Amino acid sequence: MTVTIREARETDADAVSRICLLTAQGGQSADDLHDFKELPGLTYAVPYVKLPTTLGFVMVDDKNAGSGDGSGEVVGYILASRNSRDFDRYAAEHWWPALAEKYPPSLAKKPADKEFMELFRNMHGKSDARVSYGAANMHINMLEPYQKQGWGSKLIGKMVEALRKEDPDGGVTLGMDPRNLGVREFYEKFGFESFEGGKFNELGLKFSKAKVTSTI
Repeated sequence: MTVTIREARETDADAVSRICLLTAQGGQSADDLHDFKELPGLTYAVPYVKLPTTLGFVMVDDKNAGSGDGSGEVVGYILASRNSRDFDRYAAEHWWPALAEKYPPSLAKKPADKEFMELFRNMHGKSDARVSYGAANMHINMLEPYQKQGWGSKLIGKMVEALRKEDPDGGVTLGMDPRNLGVREFYEKFGFESFEGGKFNELGLKFSKAKVTSTI
């Protein structure tokens, strides 16, 4: 087996950003939607390897590295914020303003780019309903050739194990892309569920009810 899982590093920023772009359209590539191809990653992936209160794990394919030390190609990730409110506060001061200044909507020629550029100027935080259910939130993505091979289960197992150690009675929430709600069944098998006040595309998992175990 050439694929391994290790902790995410700040130096993985470019790699997780690329994966985010290649899965940003309901699990498919959004490359053709963007002139500024870094925008999805700067929103949904890169902050989670750069900002405080975050943690993550990446899948690494070492087939071309030859070393087996996790220095190969990053092909998937699961990223989380331990505390959504702390993350939102820090990002509101230190992350989104710089992006808003760098990417004014006037630069955009494609609608998807304009949407992200406007979002930087008015970024929404996690809802009270989400934070009330669980302080943590997470994102998971992997490149298509590595999907449906059990790696998603392993990534979720690693993340839940790590978060549960810090907050055994807590929980984690996630948002599903409305274009890819078929993944609901995948999450539900681990114990994810709808929660009071959550949107139709949001699910949560109480660590005490998690049906996952880490195998790597």
